[in-house]
Amino acid sequence: MLTFDEAMARLLSGVRRLSPERVALADALHRVLAEAVVARSALPPFDHAAMDGYAVATGDLAGSAPWALAVSGESSAGSLASALSPSSATRIFTGAPLPEGADAVVPQEIVERDGNTIRLQYRPRVGDHIRKAGQDLPADAVALAAGLRLTPGALALAAMLDETEVVVARRPHVTIVCTGNELRPVGNRVRAGAIPESNSIALAGLAGQAGASSLIAPIVRDDLGQATEALEQALDSSDLLLTVGGVSVGDHDIVRPALARAGVTLDFWKVAIKPGKPIAFGRHARRACVLGLPGNPASALVTFAVFGMPLLRAMQGDERPHPMRLRAHLSAARRRSADRLELLRATLLREDAKLVAVAHDNQASGAATSLAKSDGLALVPPGEGSLEAGAAVDFVRWVDV
Repeated sequence: MLTFDEAMARLLSGVRRLSPERVALADALHRVLAEAVVARSALPPFDHAAMDGYAVATGDLAGSAPWALAVSGESSAGSLASALSPSSATRIFTGAPLPEGADAVVPQEIVERDGNTIRLQYRPRVGDHIRKAGQDLPADAVALAAGLRLTPGALALAAMLDETEVVVARRPHVTIVCTGNELRPVGNRVRAGAIPESNSIALAGLAGQAGASSLIAPIVRDDLGQATEALEQALDSSDLLLTVGGVSVGDHDIVRPALARAGVTLDFWKVAIKPGKPIAFGRHARRACVLGLPGNPASALVTFAVFGMPLLRAMQGDERPHPMRLRAHLSAARRRSADRLELLRATLLREDAKLVAVAHDNQASGAATSLAKSDGLALVPPGEGSLEAGAAVDFVRWVDV
């Protein structure tokens, strides 16, 4: 078996980047930039007031306090101010352009005003309460680099730079093929002994979190011919093909031979993780990557979260394809697997200044209850013996994968 890190390295090596497309800024949230956004003008574009007050020229304040200045004009946001008259002040509001000749803004709270005259008791310094042109970004600077996953803050910056569109990687196309004679569509109770197929809806939801579009194919029975035909059809239109179930070595596990018939070359099969050891990864000659996931719900979702999600993000050129790992402390002692990384479904709590991972009791590969209640996965490394309560482990939240 490959270790987790070995399998991840092989999974992401030689990933084919998806083609770029131009989209409206309003449709770009969570997409990955394929081209940098460059500031075509400085940000801010002009010197302006950082608060309400009075714009003054510090050179007019000769001698010692107090100083009296006539108010000769006003500058408000969205309009151009007249130049500052000698030995005078301009009433100015937050965001308003600084009048020509002014080099400081005095906050209104420390100004005494009597009619059209103000008195200052303190000498301002050059640059006080002014946001200078280009203070955030000079013209022609890279504002948002290629490979960035666009957050609401990144969209705000692009809008401030007057961009209406951005160039992003196109969405990955994912096809989900679930296999097994025991499966039936959710809500269809006509066949005794069958169980509702629950994996595809969860996998499609998680893939959408990575910006992918998903197609859920009809359930495939444990028939080699039918499976081969379904996989060939899915490969024609997919960037990532997810098969669910049938990748082990049982008499009814027909996915691996069907993939071989469809022209897929497997890179690896079996990874030293728990749950999800019988995960397969391969590539088709044309374009598609293939992940063969175990059929049990916990195994399928966990393995897709830790392998499929970084793969989808890497396809889009994401500079950070891996999820952020938090450091948490186990709430109870945990016996370790001798040779497999254990991915524990757990709830994350804060106790005092520490994050605490509370593993759910039922860690069976078919247990969906612990999936529904968990915040993410606590990663317990392999080794002899047990980890004591309070031992620090990595934690990956579902929302971060």
